[in-house]
Amino acid sequence: MEWPCGCGLAAGHYEQIARTINMILVLLVFLGGVLTILSPCILPVLPFVFARSQQKFLTSGLPMLVGMAGTFAGIATLAAVGGAWAVRVNQYGRIIAMVMLAAFAATLLSRRLADWMSRPFIALGNRLISPGANGEPKSGVIPSLLLGVATGFLWAPCAGPILGLVLTGAALSGPSAHTTALLFAYAAGAAASLAVAILAGGRVFAALKRFLGTGEWIRRALGVGVLLALAAIATGADSGVLTRVSLAGTTRLEQSLIETIHPVDGLPVAAKSDLAVEGYIPSLSGAVSWMNSPALTPEGLRGKVVLIDFWTYSCINCLRALPFVKAWYEKYKDYGLVVIGVHAPEFAFEKDPANVARAIRELGITYPVALDNDYAIWRGFHNQYWPAHYFIDATGAIRSHHFGEGNYRESEQTIRQMLIEAGYTSLPPAGMTVAKGTGAEAPADEAHVLSPETYIGYRRAQSFASPEPVVRDHLQLYSAPSDMGINQWALAGSWTIEGQKAVLEKAPGKIVYRFFARDLHLVLGPGTGAAPVRFRVQLDGAAPGANHGADTDAHGEGIIREERLYQLIRQSTNVGEHVFSIEFLGGDAQAYAFTFG
Repeated sequence: MEWPCGCGLAAGHYEQIARTINMILVLLVFLGGVLTILSPCILPVLPFVFARSQQKFLTSGLPMLVGMAGTFAGIATLAAVGGAWAVRVNQYGRIIAMVMLAAFAATLLSRRLADWMSRPFIALGNRLISPGANGEPKSGVIPSLLLGVATGFLWAPCAGPILGLVLTGAALSGPSAHTTALLFAYAAGAAASLAVAILAGGRVFAALKRFLGTGEWIRRALGVGVLLALAAIATGADSGVLTRVSLAGTTRLEQSLIETIHPVDGLPVAAKSDLAVEGYIPSLSGAVSWMNSPALTPEGLRGKVVLIDFWTYSCINCLRALPFVKAWYEKYKDYGLVVIGVHAPEFAFEKDPANVARAIRELGITYPVALDNDYAIWRGFHNQYWPAHYFIDATGAIRSHHFGEGNYRESEQTIRQMLIEAGYTSLPPAGMTVAKGTGAEAPADEAHVLSPETYIGYRRAQSFASPEPVVRDHLQLYSAPSDMGINQWALAGSWTIEGQKAVLEKAPGKIVYRFFARDLHLVLGPGTGAAPVRFRVQLDGAAPGANHGADTDAHGEGIIREERLYQLIRQSTNVGEHVFSIEFLGGDAQAYAFTFG
C-alpha cells in the first residue's frame, strides 16, 4: 500500500486499526445475519424452529440454534473454499437431515408413532426423539442439537450483499480462520433473530393452549408444517416460491450497513461527511497488461482526479453502467479526469487479452484498461463487487465509492467536486444527458426481475431440472422435463457439465429456462473448434417476434461467433413468466450463465 508523504502509521497503531476493522466486520456480518429473519429465505426452516417453541429454551431451543448455526458455518466454509467433494458432502447431509426431520415430524403427528419410534433409542440408551410425559418430543440437549444440525444442512440463506461479501472474499483469498469466524458471525446473527421468534412463539402457543385447549392440534399442525417444508425442500419447490417474493427490502438494508461500515484500502471509513477520506489509492503494478495506455502508477496520477471502474465484459451490471462511465470520460477528460477500467475476469475466457481487446473495441472504450487477471488490484482496493466505482482526488485519496448500478447523478457530482478542489475551472455544465445504452447496455426493468443470475457450471449451479443426475466433467445425455417451476432450467442433448460451463458435444442440443423478467441474457461461446454456431430461441414454444433480443432476429435465430454475453430476449409486451428455450443447430457450443434485466 502506498501512503502520501508524512502519513505512514506506526506498527502498533496499524495493528490497532486492523483489530478495530475486524471487530467492525464481525458486527456488520452479525447484523446481516439478523436481517435474515426479514427475508423469505428463512421460511423453510421456521416450522422446525417453532416446533421447539413450547419447550425450555436453554435445553431445547438454544442447542437447536447452536447446531444449526455451526453446521451452516461449516458447510458454507467448505462450499466457499473447498472442492466438489464438499458439495457432495452437503448433498448427502441434506438427505440424512431430511430423514431425521421427517422422523421428528412423525412424532409430532402421532403419540403412538412417537412411542414406537423411540423404542430403539431407549434400547440403545440414546433417546433422540423420545416422547415426554405430555406426548411432546423430549427437549433434551442432545436431541435438540441434532435437530439443529439437520436444520443447518437444509438452510440455504439468500446470498445478499453481506453474505456475498464474505463468500467472495473466501473464494479469492482461500481458507482462513477469519473467513470461518465471519460465517459463524452471520449464522449467529440469524440464530439470534430466530431465538426471539422461538421465545415469542412459545408465549403464543402457551396462550393458545390455555385459552383454546388446542395443544394437541397445535402439535399436529407443527408436524404437518415440518412435512410440508421437507417436501418443498426435497422437490426444490421452496426456491421457486421464494423467488416470487421480492428480496429488495432486505438487500437495501444490508447494502446500507455495508455503505455505513465498509473498510477501504485497510482503513476504517471516516465519519460521514462531505467526501471524507476513506483511504489511499493502492499500487496498480499487479495488472498483467494495459490497453489504450502505457502502465499507470499512483505517483504519475497525482494532480489528476481518477475514477476506477472494476468491471468484466460479460457482466450485465457492468455493461449497463458502462454508458455513464464513457460519458463522464468524454465530458471531463480535458478537465483533469482520468478513468481507469480495471478488468477483473469472472470466467476463464475473460482472461484472454485478445477477447478483452475485442470487447473494448466493440464497446467503444477509449480510456485506459488494466487487465487484473490475478486480482492484485482488486485485493489492493479490498473490492467485492462488479461493477464498483472508486473516486480518487488529486492527492491520491479515495474520497467516495459506489457498488453496483445507479447513483449516476451523485457520482457525477462527486467527480465535479473533486475537479474543483484540484483547481480545474470552466467545467462543462452538470447533468449532461447520457444516451441510453442499447442491447445489453440498456437499463434494466427492475420492477419485473424475479429471476436470479443462474450459473450452468456445477460449481455454482442451482435449480437444475433435468431428470438425469449431473455427471461432472463427463459426457451425459440429458433431457428437459415437460413442466418446470419458476427459475428452473434443464439441458437436452449430449452435454459435459464442467465447473464453469456446460459444453455441447454435438448438435442438436437445447437449454430450457422458466423465467420472470423483461430481458434474458446468456453468456455463450463457440466450442473448441471456434467455428460459428447457429442457434434458434423460442418464447413459450414460438418465435419471439417483437420480443427478440439484440443478438437474435424476429425468428429467434442468431450466431455465436465469440465468447461473450448475448441478449436473446427483450420483451416489448406481456412481461412476466415465460418458458425460454435455445436450440443449437450446428457444431458444439458452450454455455456459462443466465442474467436478467
